[in-house]
Amino acid sequence: MNNVIRVLLSLAAVTWAGIVSAEDLRIIGEDKVFVATLESGETVNITRQMTPCAKNKGWLQPLVPEPGIVPVTEIEVLNAINDDDFILVDMRTQEWFLDATIPGSVNIPYTEVAMRMDELGCSKGAEGWDCSGASKVLGFCNGPVCPQSPTAMRAMIRDGFPADKIYYYRGGMLDWDALGLTTVEGDF
Repeated sequence: MNNVIRVLLSLAAVTWAGIVSAEDLRIIGEDKVFVATLESGETVNITRQMTPCAKNKGWLQPLVPEPGIVPVTEIEVLNAINDDDFILVDMRTQEWFLDATIPGSVNIPYTEVAMRMDELGCSKGAEGWDCSGASKVLGFCNGPVCPQSPTAMRAMIRDGFPADKIYYYRGGMLDWDALGLTTVEGDF
C-alpha cells in the first residue's frame, strides 16, 4: 500500500513539475541556490514555483527590512485599522491599490512616500524632514516577495522617519487574500 501511495505521489509531482516551472530563489535582489541534504544522502534544490497561491514574482524579503522596524501579523493590522495612532499605508502602485486593498488604508506608492512624509506626521524644513511628531505607520505591499514597502521604508528612514514608528506587514495582500480577509477597491 505504501508503495502505491509513493508511486501516485511521484506521478503527481512529475505531472505538477511539467505544468509549473521552478526557478532559483531570489532574495533581496540576488539569485541564490539552497540545497538540502536528506537523510538518504540525496540532495534537493529548493526552488520557487509560480502556483495559484505563489502568484507574485519578486524577491523574498526579510521579516525586518531595517533595524528598528516592527514586524506585524494580520492581528496587528486588524487592530490598527481603527486606531487613531496608526496610519495604514498601502505602499503599492496606484493600479494595485485601486483593484483591491485592506479596508481603512490610504495609498502612498513606494516611489512617492519619501516626498509625502507630511501625510505621515512629519514637517518639511530647510534642513529636511522633521519627524519628531510622526505617526505610527503600518505599511504593506503585495506580500513576502514584494520589495515595494521595504524600499519605501528604507527611504523613510534615510530621510529621517523613526524606524521604531514603522510597522511592516510582510504578508501583505497575498497573505490577506489567502486568509480570505475582506478587501475593498481603493478610493481617492
